[in-house]
Amino acid sequence: MSASLNAFPGFVCRLDGIRRVDEALESAARAHLDDLTKPRGSLGRLEDIAARLFMISGGHAPLCVEPSLVIVASGDHGVAEEGISAFPQEVTGQMLRNILEGGAGISVLSRLNGMEMLAVDAGGIHDALSEAQYPKLRNLRLGRGTANLARTCAMSPEQCVRALVYGMDTVRYAAEQGVRLVATGEMGIGNTTPATALFCALYGLEPEHVVGPGTGLNSSGVRHKARVIRQALELHRNVVADRDVLGVAAALGGYEIMVLAGVVLGAAESRIPVLVDGFISTSAYAVAHALCPAVADYAFLAHASAEPGYAAIMKHMGRTPLLGLGFRLGEGTGCAAAFPLLRAASAIYNEMATFSGADVTGTERQPVE
Repeated sequence: MSASLNAFPGFVCRLDGIRRVDEALESAARAHLDDLTKPRGSLGRLEDIAARLFMISGGHAPLCVEPSLVIVASGDHGVAEEGISAFPQEVTGQMLRNILEGGAGISVLSRLNGMEMLAVDAGGIHDALSEAQYPKLRNLRLGRGTANLARTCAMSPEQCVRALVYGMDTVRYAAEQGVRLVATGEMGIGNTTPATALFCALYGLEPEHVVGPGTGLNSSGVRHKARVIRQALELHRNVVADRDVLGVAAALGGYEIMVLAGVVLGAAESRIPVLVDGFISTSAYAVAHALCPAVADYAFLAHASAEPGYAAIMKHMGRTPLLGLGFRLGEGTGCAAAFPLLRAASAIYNEMATFSGADVTGTERQPVE
């Protein structure tokens, strides 16, 4: 355990309470899937999803991923003063309002697919919006944006843990209210920079191999962003070298990223599946996984981000996202697009007839070539 984590025994206790799924349950799930009235394996990754959902459920059927909740965390970043974004920071607050008023991509897609949505203002430069006016809003507001990670620590360890615990508590409460799946989304001008810095620090990657255009930087802007990230990694080289996960997260992260890392941890703690969105949300997953590897059992990566470095990150993680649609919007839009796959996997597991129970000859139950 890192020295910085030792200062937060309550948080560590919660991490220690997160358990891996029982891998022995996979054989029972596969036996049921193989007994369905189809050739073995013919539904491909839907069967993999169903088997994982069965293990997450603790071996209980029918499988259930509804009600579902998309948690969209927003925040601003001091590193924006380095000119690493094509958009001004004021857009974060404007887009948060747009999300709450139903006009954003995640607003439309979550509504289309029957997913509830909760927005968390983790710390923007804008004035706080009214929770009374927007019932789907929660104001955490750890600050008016993080500090500039290229010149100092983005946040204190205390702020970082507060964001992580907030995400965990949000999921715990949702699960107690009957939510059976959570999904991550984010909004924050400049947040591809802390996300890239986190990937580089946690995985030993070079900024030039991961950095991308974000909201639309040209090639010169991308090169500048890589230099800023390299400057940040050099500034915080001691916590990176010490593999101090909490120290790295506080030095290089974002308020909204840490809330989402807490969401991933909270899903595993509550033993429900979590859909992880694209580039930014995956950096939150990377932090959560570094803190507690067991979260991998509960997480589905929704889609392959179009950010250039995402493929290298997936190779390092050894994960394959569910979809590849060229998305790079964020907000949780990839999660909303992928959610029907989890509904479909649950439905085939729960509702398809079996050879052993139906009047169907099972001689064709052979592996698909």
